[in-house]
This record gives sequence, structure tokens and C-alpha cells, in this order.
Amino acid sequence: MIKADRAKLVSNILNEHYPETPVPLDHESVYTLLIAVLLSAQCTDERVNKVTPALFDVASCPEDMSKVSQQKIYEIIKPCGLGPKKSSAILELSKILVKQFSGQVPRDINELEKLPGVGHKTASVVISQGFGIPAFPVDTHIHRLAQRWGLTKGKNVVHTENDLKKLFLKDDWNKLHLQIIFWGREFCQARECFGIKCKICVACFPKRTKPFAHKRP
Repeated sequence: MIKADRAKLVSNILNEHYPETPVPLDHESVYTLLIAVLLSAQCTDERVNKVTPALFDVASCPEDMSKVSQQKIYEIIKPCGLGPKKSSAILELSKILVKQFSGQVPRDINELEKLPGVGHKTASVVISQGFGIPAFPVDTHIHRLAQRWGLTKGKNVVHTENDLKKLFLKDDWNKLHLQIIFWGREFCQARECFGIKCKICVACFPKRTKPFAHKRP
């Protein structure tokens, strides 16, 4: 089976299981989505969703957040981990949005990546889920699944992102990003499937009998 055939198979299975793709991080605006995605680094979406209501009760827009002390932000977001770094980033990026962007989150991915605490993956999520602009955010989990499914031989997330963008239609990128995340959490976990148990792994490589060896990013 060639890579394009595996991509079609993956897409068909994902569309069957996840016709709807709700954004897993609770948010009310592009700004609150940005903050939630920033907090999700090395933290579960579930925990972020428990923390953000208290944070957004204090401030839910850049203008208000820029007036909150870093200590106050830190006290609220501490359960998400990396508290000092994340609280500093939230405060500083809020000030930048007020001063340079009239309090609006920029739609330009390059401008987003210049903000404190916002890397390429975070910016891609905001662009795709916040503005509906085609992007294909790839984290270590999607990188792992794409390898298991024979969609990439990339040694890092950048290579994998480029490979996935070539395989799938641009209009499907935003949906696929979420579908792959959902599938990985439900059926193709790192320490349970091993590339040999879930429906997609079996369909893509029916003769695979040994656990798949990943190339780490």
C-alpha cells in the first residue's frame, strides 16, 4: 500500500468516527483560545479547562489581563505546570497585543509566533481553530501517529507537518488535526496500541506483528 492510499484510508476511518470536531479547549474568543493553548503545553486539556474559568473571571481580554499582576496569574494557573514561565508569557503577550495590535489577536501566523510563549504549534492551533485558516498543527502525539500509520518518516514535527500537508487536502487540515488527536487519545495510545492494535494501524499495516519503533522528534 502506497502512502497516498494509507492517507485516504486514515481519512475515511477518521471521518466515520469523528464527523464533528469540537475544539477540546474551552474558550469564548480567539484571545481566550490563545491563552488556553499556551497553558496546554505539557498539560492536559482537561486540567486547562478546570483552570481557565477562574483566570478568565479575572481577565478575559488583553486590556484587562495586562493590568493583572504576574503573581496573581501564577497563583491561578499553577496547576497547569510551568507556572512562572506561562504566567510571564500571558502577561507580556497581553501587553503586546494592547500596544501593537489594538487588543486584537493577529491573524498572521508569523506575528503570532513572535509573541512570548507562542511557538509554531500554538500559533497554528490559534490560526486553525480560532480563525478557520488552514493549518496543520503537529505535536509529538500527531508526529507519533503519523509515523505509525506510514504517513511520514520525519524525524521531527516540522518534517511531519510538511508531509501531512502534502498528503491531505488543504480544506481538511483543520479537521484532521483534531480527528487525529481524538483518535490517538481513544484508540492509539502510546503505551497501549504500539502500532499493532487499533483499527487504523491494522488497516495500514495488516502484517505488522511487532511494536512500531518511533523516531523521536
